Amino acid sequence: MSEKRPKSLSMTVLMTPDLANFSGAVHGGALLRLLDQVAYACASRYCRGYVVTLFADQVHFREPVQVGDLVTFKANVNFTGNTTLEVGIRTEAAHPTETETRHVMSCYFTMVAKDEDGRPRPVPPLEPTTDVERRLFESGRLRREMRGEMMERQRALHVGGLEDRGV
Repeated sequence: MSEKRPKSLSMTVLMTPDLANFSGAVHGGALLRLLDQVAYACASRYCRGYVVTLFADQVHFREPVQVGDLVTFKANVNFTGNTTLEVGIRTEAAHPTETETRHVMSCYFTMVAKDEDGRPRPVPPLEPTTDVERRLFESGRLRREMRGEMMERQRALHVGGLEDRGV
């Protein structure tokens, strides 16, 4: 039997004025930075080692986050490959004096485990045990296949494109 590893992580952050954009809401880039940190924390705990971001997929800004909101990031390891793992993150926001939360964002991060020399290293296999975990695992596998297809299509589009001109 394999050793139990933490598959999920929750982090709550107060949105402060330094995170605001010109309209007074929290800047999307500030939220992406926090999402990347949460994905890193979740993945590195699971792998018990260093990880780096490979992809950020399907980042869906459902509604604005306001300065003063408490934002909770709920991360979960959904899928593991050989050297990569997918972390799904559901983001909820609430005013500190209110109990009702709003689902404000969802996304998926693909992280790569690295060894001491910076080379990809094997990821411990995820063993789903519940129906929900099996569904999340299968969804992660399908997203990995879709990313591969998209990368192939992107390569076809870039033949003779901006990348060939140094852009």
